[in-house]
Amino acid sequence: MRETLVDKKIMLAPLAGVTDTAFRIVCEKNGCDKTFTEMVSVNALSFDNKATADIMFISDMEKNANIQIFGSDVDKIKRVVEEKINPLTNIKEISFNMGCPAPKIFNNGEGSALLKNPHQVYKITKALREATDKVINIKFRLGVDDDAINYLENGKAMEEAGADYLILHARTRKAMYSGHADWQAIKNLKEAVNIPVIANGDIFTPEDFIRAMEITGADGAMIARGAMGNPFIFRYIKEYLEKGSYTKVTFDEIISQIKEHYELALKFKDERLVINQMRKHVGWYIKGLYMSSDYRDRVNKIHTSKEIFDLLDEYRKILGDYNDREERSNIN
Repeated sequence: MRETLVDKKIMLAPLAGVTDTAFRIVCEKNGCDKTFTEMVSVNALSFDNKATADIMFISDMEKNANIQIFGSDVDKIKRVVEEKINPLTNIKEISFNMGCPAPKIFNNGEGSALLKNPHQVYKITKALREATDKVINIKFRLGVDDDAINYLENGKAMEEAGADYLILHARTRKAMYSGHADWQAIKNLKEAVNIPVIANGDIFTPEDFIRAMEITGADGAMIARGAMGNPFIFRYIKEYLEKGSYTKVTFDEIISQIKEHYELALKFKDERLVINQMRKHVGWYIKGLYMSSDYRDRVNKIHTSKEIFDLLDEYRKILGDYNDREERSNIN
């Protein structure tokens, strides 16, 4: 079965405050096939907002980065794509978000709120198709809640309107990120449409990926929380598909990856901003490691990049000593 899965695409999901340029590069280097910017507001794009431009930034170091947008005004969506996105030759693909469950987005009639109206779903997808020759995917959920599950109707509307492929997060908006993703629903969608379907939800290990592909028959997977602090998951999946096993990274490799991530972030952002934003990444990277809570607290009090690199070197030695002790105790 593994051999038949080698060509399945493995993507990084757009995550607000997480999937910036540096993290996307890190994931690409670890084998991710496709990444997306944090989702960008069509309204903000229409005003040439600097913060929005920063989110949209894609480095020359990135090979497969694309943009995700959200909105609800059909005419504005079409105009922004034609005027602001089509000229960007480094963007080959546009992902449109119809799945965000955040109250601020939902209450504004955007994200997963759009799922309540399949006709509006069709109109937006049609406007995107008419506006661009770039690849279009729609990322969406099962429905607003358990009483309004309409992913098949919405998926068929998206296909009819011209979407190139679909990404289904197999939870309702009400469920947010709780409970289990309904992989059977992804299988149902795959069987109902004639365009590729990407599975999203509850993929944290290579074994999860294999099971998701076997159950859903999907054309690939989009990984979100499973990549937070673990960009290695893309490498693990590909190694598992090729060899039937995978080797987890060492403590030393984790620290080296954190440092590389920091150095990349400093290429694109102000030092103070990087230090603030990287605190959560470091917490995710070292979660579960020896003395991780102590070092996470220390990282949160640091104010310069030199301090963080010195602290990481110190932690590398602590982890190395701990690993040596563990190996000796296992021998004895």
